[in-house]
Amino acid sequence: MTARKKNGGSIAGNGQLFAAIQKKIIGMGGISVVFTPDRLTESTIQGYLYVPGKQKWIEVSAPIPDLIYNRIPFRQAEKTAETIEAFIKFADQNIPIFNPCFLDKYVLYEILNQNEEMRPCLPATIAVHNDGELQDFLDKHHSIYLKPRVSAQGKGIFRVMKDSEGTIALESKRKKISFGSYAKFWAHLSPTVETSKYIAQEAVTPARLTGHRFDFRILAHWGENGYRPTGVGIRQSGQQELTTHLPNGGKLLPYSLVRSSEHDQFIEKIVRICGESLSSELGFFGEFSIDAGITANGEYVLYEINSKPMSFDEPEIEEQRVRNLCNLFFLRSGFPIPTQ
Repeated sequence: MTARKKNGGSIAGNGQLFAAIQKKIIGMGGISVVFTPDRLTESTIQGYLYVPGKQKWIEVSAPIPDLIYNRIPFRQAEKTAETIEAFIKFADQNIPIFNPCFLDKYVLYEILNQNEEMRPCLPATIAVHNDGELQDFLDKHHSIYLKPRVSAQGKGIFRVMKDSEGTIALESKRKKISFGSYAKFWAHLSPTVETSKYIAQEAVTPARLTGHRFDFRILAHWGENGYRPTGVGIRQSGQQELTTHLPNGGKLLPYSLVRSSEHDQFIEKIVRICGESLSSELGFFGEFSIDAGITANGEYVLYEINSKPMSFDEPEIEEQRVRNLCNLFFLRSGFPIPTQ
C-alpha cells in the first residue's frame, strides 16, 4: 500500500484503514506493507508493517509485492519523479496497481458523458476558461455551482445565482455577496478561478428530507462479480445548503430512511458503469466512492466520484470495505480467496 512521507519523516495516509487491512489479511494468509515510492529498490521495498498483537508499526524490508493499492494521499505527491518511476517499474514487472490516480472533475465528466445511460444523470458542465464562457453558461442556467477540478469534500465550492434583473449572488460556505453586474462579479471572482482550474456545473433542485437536501454517499468495489456497491449512507445538509459533507456541518443518516428498489437499481447501475468506464479510460479502479442524489422531480443525479475514499462513518460499511479490499487483493494477484 503506497503512502507519502511527511516533512518530519512520518507517514501520511489512512493509518486506521491500513491497520484494519493488516489485521484481516493476516487471517487470510497474506501480509500488507505500507511504503513510500522513494523507499523502493531493485528487489525490495522498505516500509512499515502493522503488528496487531502489539498494536504497533515496525519498519521492515520486504520483497516487491504481488499487488499495489495506491493510497498516496496528495495529488502533487502522485506527480513526483519517484512515484512515476516506481509505478513504471511495477508496470514493467506486470505487478497490478489499482486506483492509479486522483480524478479531475472535468475529465470525469467527459468520460461519463460518453455513456448514453449516464448522460441523463450528469448536470450540464463546462471547464471555465474565460469570463465569456462562464457568462453564457450562467445566462443559460441562472443557477450554477463553481467547483475546483481537483478538490474534494466540498472545498472551494461556490454557488452563483442570477435573477431576472441581472443581479448576481455569489454564495460560499461562509458568506453571500451580491453584485449589480457580471463585470463586477467577474472582477471579484477571477483571481480565484484563474489561479485554480474550475468547472461550472448546472445547479439542480434537490429532493429534501425534513426540509434539507440529502445525497447518497456510495462506496463501491470490484470483485468476482464485477463492480458492486459495498455500502450506502445518506448525507444531509445542515445550516448551509452548499454541500452535505460532514466537515461542513452535514448530518449522517441511514440509507434505510429513503431506501427503495428504484434507488437500489440506480445505485447498482451507476456503480457498474462508473467502474467500467474509469478502468477503461484511466487504468484499473478497484475502489471508489460516489456522491449522487435525486432531484425534486425524482430524477437521479451523479455529482462526483472519489478515487481515494476516506473512511466511512458507518462501521458496518467500513468493515465490509476491509473484507472486499482483502478479497480484491487476492483476486488481482492471481491467488484464490482463502476459505474463512
